[in-house]
Amino acid sequence: MDNPAIQGLITIIVGVGGCIGYFYFSNQILDKVIFPARGENAGRNINRANMVRPWLFLFPAIFALGLYLGYPVFETLRLSLTDRVPGGYEWAGLSNYSQMFSEPKFWEAIRNNMLWLIIVPAVSTGFGLLAAQLTDRISWGNVAKSLIFMPMAISLVGASVIFKLIYDARPADTAQIGVMNAVWMQFEGGIGSILFLQLLPSLILLCFATFVAYFGYVFLRPMWQRDGDHSAALLPLRILVAVAAVLLVWECASSALGLWTASFPYGEPQQWLTIPFWNSFLLMVVLIWIQTGFAMVILSAALRGIPEETVEAAIVDGANPFQIFFKIKVPQIIGTIVVVWTTITLTVLKVFDIVFAMTNGQWETQVLANYMYDKLFRANDWGVGSASAIIIMLMVMPILVWNVYNVRKEMR
Repeated sequence: MDNPAIQGLITIIVGVGGCIGYFYFSNQILDKVIFPARGENAGRNINRANMVRPWLFLFPAIFALGLYLGYPVFETLRLSLTDRVPGGYEWAGLSNYSQMFSEPKFWEAIRNNMLWLIIVPAVSTGFGLLAAQLTDRISWGNVAKSLIFMPMAISLVGASVIFKLIYDARPADTAQIGVMNAVWMQFEGGIGSILFLQLLPSLILLCFATFVAYFGYVFLRPMWQRDGDHSAALLPLRILVAVAAVLLVWECASSALGLWTASFPYGEPQQWLTIPFWNSFLLMVVLIWIQTGFAMVILSAALRGIPEETVEAAIVDGANPFQIFFKIKVPQIIGTIVVVWTTITLTVLKVFDIVFAMTNGQWETQVLANYMYDKLFRANDWGVGSASAIIIMLMVMPILVWNVYNVRKEMR
């Protein structure tokens, strides 16, 4: 019995056998005991049994979801309103929330989470859309897609270890094993530094800002179109997207300007993960690297589903490739783009592994999930830790509702 293979086999047999037994005997009890198909009420009993039968099949899933999802939510809410005392708990009301809101680390986590929310979904979706469009046009596109999608197979902790080596720093008089410092040490001013450290990053930032501005325009355009979707339920989301787009464009423009006013410490290896503000972007690169493959696969399928007639008509009318892409293809897959964006946003709201493995929330990189972990398992403060978990749930809920709304709209 100590053999793991035998234990696994027994688990499978008991699990499968239990499911078969449950469905068989529950149907027998329903048809022969509760609603027997005999006597003068046979027809009514058969109809009632058929109405109850779907719930018999759904009950195990509903019970499991309630046990593993519903119960933890209510228990977490209860813990957030109590304090642990010797021998049990005592009612604390909103004091845990008040304490949490008064801590600078919490607001640092909120600020960083918002930064992650603005940048990671936008960059991942943008790169995924670009990769999907370009790989469909080359003969070895399937190989390129496989390479881009490959990071999805790596765990977040594994990816964090890889990038921690990329950002590694050694003393100036030794060989640099970190790729970033190995490249950094080659710059000593001059035209090369201006080109690669200032001009090229500025162009990338401005191009990305243009893409974000266009996406924000496309998302908001139905509001003032006569035949657009003027649903009041979508108004808060459209406003949120508009604010996020403006903030991101401003961040890109100010960062591009900062590249031309900064003083670069040439000749000194940099501890990249200890540089406030910029270290958050370096952490985001890890998740962008992973999520771009996901976005590419979904958007590639959407691009292939576009009717060829619309593209051919645009070519006949003299549209160039950029006009075809931005004015013909993108509007037709905007629903898929939003779904990909919101799905990545859900992942970002729960980001923990990357921050925990690379900085542990130090050097102003704290995020809400890591803050929750610190409170629950390091400070042993279950009240504030549970309160932060509720905050994360409240931030996730609107996006979940939007995804469900969008899926139902597509089905209709």
